[in-house]
Amino acid sequence: MYNEQQLIQELINTSTREKAFETLVREFQEQLYWQIRRMVIDHDDTDDILQNVFMKAWLGLDNFRGDARLSTWLYRIANNESINFIERQKRKTLSLSNSENFDASDIRIQLESDPYFDGDETEIQLQQAIQSLPPKQRQVFNMKYFQEMKYEDISDILGTSIGALKASYHHAVQKITNFFDKLE
Repeated sequence: MYNEQQLIQELINTSTREKAFETLVREFQEQLYWQIRRMVIDHDDTDDILQNVFMKAWLGLDNFRGDARLSTWLYRIANNESINFIERQKRKTLSLSNSENFDASDIRIQLESDPYFDGDETEIQLQQAIQSLPPKQRQVFNMKYFQEMKYEDISDILGTSIGALKASYHHAVQKITNFFDKLE
């Protein structure tokens, strides 16, 4: 396990920056991969976004003030990159189809054809339900449900009040529950 304060000092020092950044990537790449993957579903897109996250982190090291934890800073970058990707995909899809309707079958096809996905029918349905959520609710749900983050940490990452996060999570759970109710 790394020592965050020591790692920050090594990241600030240009003579130790590269080695420290390798440690940063090693410590956070798996967590960030799954955070992004739950947002965008596709493995290849996730890898591309993750690479962008670390590129932005590397380029932004001189601006990192240390006010937030490294994990908070990286999650914020990852979330922004994920949301930007989703918005670009939505614009591309809307310009092609002129439809705003969520299509759960597209998620099913994407997951079933993904060689890295090994979930069962229930997992496919859960991912369909999660992908039907608005991006902000999807973020909050993923962080709270899958990563078991505290609302305080999510608040730091997303810059949203704890009350708003609790409401978003509650609405997300209700929508997912309704999604499963419709399947029965």
